[in-house]
Amino acid sequence: MPGGDQEPGSYYVGVDVGTGSVRAALVDQRGIILAFADQPINRWEPQFNHHEQSSEDIWAACCVVTKNLRETCWDKAGHFFDLPDFLSWKATGVTARSLCSLVCKWTYSAEKGWDDSFWKMVGLEDFVADNYSKIGNQVLPPGASLGNGLTPEAAKDLGLPAGIAVAASLIDAHAGGLGVIGADVRGYGLACEGQPVTSRLAVICGTSSCHMGISKDPIFVPGVWGPYFSAMVPGFWLNEGGQSVTGKLIDHMVQGHAAFPELQAKATARCQSVYAYLNSHLDLIKKARPVGFLTVDLHVWPDFHGNRSPLADLTLKGMVTGLKLSQDLDDLAILYLATVQAIAFGTRLIVEAMEAAGHSLSTLFLCGGLSKNHLFVQMHADITGMPVVLSQEVESVLVGAAILGACASGDFASVQEAMARMSKVGKVVFPRLEDKRYYDKKYQVFLKLVEHQKEYAAIMKGE
Repeated sequence: MPGGDQEPGSYYVGVDVGTGSVRAALVDQRGIILAFADQPINRWEPQFNHHEQSSEDIWAACCVVTKNLRETCWDKAGHFFDLPDFLSWKATGVTARSLCSLVCKWTYSAEKGWDDSFWKMVGLEDFVADNYSKIGNQVLPPGASLGNGLTPEAAKDLGLPAGIAVAASLIDAHAGGLGVIGADVRGYGLACEGQPVTSRLAVICGTSSCHMGISKDPIFVPGVWGPYFSAMVPGFWLNEGGQSVTGKLIDHMVQGHAAFPELQAKATARCQSVYAYLNSHLDLIKKARPVGFLTVDLHVWPDFHGNRSPLADLTLKGMVTGLKLSQDLDDLAILYLATVQAIAFGTRLIVEAMEAAGHSLSTLFLCGGLSKNHLFVQMHADITGMPVVLSQEVESVLVGAAILGACASGDFASVQEAMARMSKVGKVVFPRLEDKRYYDKKYQVFLKLVEHQKEYAAIMKGE
C-alpha cells in the first residue's frame, strides 16, 4: 500500500447512529472509505409530537451494518445482468443471456466469446472465475426459447399460464428496429422492394435516436457502434449510429422560448399538442413557399449534449446562428422547424458515414414517438433524399418484442419469417425532390457550423 509505514490489512470501522438509520463504513489508513452499509432504525409516535426509539433496536442495527461491512453488494452478487436478461431470468429462472445485450454492452464476441484480457485490464478478473458464471456462460440469439418458459411463480404474477414460451430478449431500440425493418413493401414503389434487407435503415426516434443498419459482412464505420453479429437480426451484422438528444432537444428549444406560455395556451384552447399547433402555425406563415424554406437564414447544430455519431465527440456543443430580437410565436415556430431540420441533417451525416464505409442504403424506416410528428418525418425524407416508411403499428418496439415471442413459441421458423409476417407498412412519405438544392445548401452550412466550432475551440486553447 502507498504511504510507507502503514501495514496492509489495517482497517477501521466508523459507526454513525442517526435519527433514522445506523450507518457504518470501513476506512483504511489513508481515510478512504472502502465499504459502506446502512440499516433503518424503527421509530414510534405514541401520541402527537412524542417520538420513541428502542436502544435494543439501535444495537441490533449496529450489529447488522458491521456484519454487512465484512462482505460487500459485489461478493454477495450471484449474477450480474443487463436489464433485459434480468427480466428473462425473473420470468423463467434461466440465467442464459441474450446475445444482443452481451455483444452491444458487455464486449462479448459472438465468434470468440469473452475476452479474459479485458476483464483483467479493468480490474474485474473476478468475472472470469467459474467459467463466467456471474456474467453468463450460456448465450442465446434473440428469439430463442428460454428453458421451460414461464415459471409457476412468474405466471401467477403476470396472470398467464405457466410454461408459455419466453424469448431471449433485445435491447429496446433493437426491438424497434426488428419491428419495422422487415416489413413487406411490395406495391409502394420503393427502391428497397426486391432488394436485400440490408438496403434499409431503421431509425428509432424518441428522447434520443438510434440508427440501425445491417449487413451480411462486418462493416466498420468510424464513429458508429459495431459491427455486432446477430445483435438484432440473426445472421446479420449490426451497425448502430445515434444522436444523443432528439426529442429532448426539441422540447428544450420550444419550452425555453419566451413565447412558450402563449403556445401552450393556444394549443390547449384547440385541444392540440404544442407540436401539432406549431406544425399548423408553420403552414399559416409559410405563404407560397415550401415550409422548410422558412429557415433560410436560421441554422442549428443539434449537439447540445455532445455528438454520438458519426463524430463521436462529447465535447461538442449546440449552435444557433441567425437569431433576431423578436420572440413571438412566429419566431418560436421557425426555431422549432430549424431544430427538427438539424436533427434530420444529423441523420444525413450518419447515413453518409455508413455509406462511405460500405453500406448501401435506400430507404428509412422510422418508429418511436417522433415518427408521429409529420413535420419530423417529412424533413427526414426531404433532407436525406430517401423515402420514409412508417409502420402500421406506431409502437414498433412492442411489435419487435412480440416477434421474438412468436419465434420462441415455434410458430415461425425464423426471426426473418416472423418479421415479414408481423411487420406492416402504414404509410410511405416521399421526399420533395424539387427542394433538394435548398437542403443541399443548408447541409453545407450545417457542416460549416461544426467546422467553425472546432476552430473556435482551437483558438481558445491556443496560447
